[in-house]
Amino acid sequence: MNSFSARIKKELSELNNLSNKTLVKAELEGYLLTIEGNKFITENEYNINRFSKLLNNCGENNYKIEIQGKNFCITYPKRIKIDKINKSEEEKRALVRGAFMSSGSITNPKNVYHLEIVFQKQENAMILKDILQESEIDVKILKREKSFIIYVKDGENISRFLAYIGANKSMLEFEDERVIKDMRNKVNRLVNCETANLNKTISSSVKQIEDIKLIKAKKKFDKLTAKEQELATIRLANPDASLSELGNLLENPISKSGVNHRLEGIARLAEELRNK
Repeated sequence: MNSFSARIKKELSELNNLSNKTLVKAELEGYLLTIEGNKFITENEYNINRFSKLLNNCGENNYKIEIQGKNFCITYPKRIKIDKINKSEEEKRALVRGAFMSSGSITNPKNVYHLEIVFQKQENAMILKDILQESEIDVKILKREKSFIIYVKDGENISRFLAYIGANKSMLEFEDERVIKDMRNKVNRLVNCETANLNKTISSSVKQIEDIKLIKAKKKFDKLTAKEQELATIRLANPDASLSELGNLLENPISKSGVNHRLEGIARLAEELRNK
């Protein structure tokens, strides 16, 4: 049971709500919304068992289960009429649950956030989209070859979807992974930001030291003001220091902006000497 989708469907297949005939029919209707013809095919034994139990509870006993390669196939003789209107909130949840069990998938949240349910008819996809958006679960529809796909790429909406269909254990697992992933992303952003700032500090320090060494080599150090000379001497002695740290090392400490002002004076003299 390695895939996240398989674990969700196993949890849903074990829901103990088959005594409620109204919800059973709504869940079965959800399956049927995604199926063309009178065959349901799945690779999961628990999913085929769930579907057969739904059929039994709706009085559909004349069906056949076969194994086709690695898949289970259930063939039933007639289509159950799907009531698309006048459903209670619980019936709508059951219908969405059935549709997901039939043709839905959610990728492992460790990788990317992606939920999709595949329909053969656009009108059926629209039924589910309308139901979910009523519950503030934002979904979109994409046409892929001859199919219509309801999909979600947002972690919060996928979490809401799992809670909506009753996959509470899977929702908690998804949320745990989402928290860890979001925290890891925040840490990475902070590290990248600090690295960028460090690289910027180093680049600035190298340029400042080059300017000071040029001024000394041209024997023009005395052209700097006394305050600029003090700062230049401290910069040479502290190549890794930030502007704030340089300011605190001065005999009379100054702010970062004050240090920057003196460095601009040093840079101007160095530029003049380079252009001569």
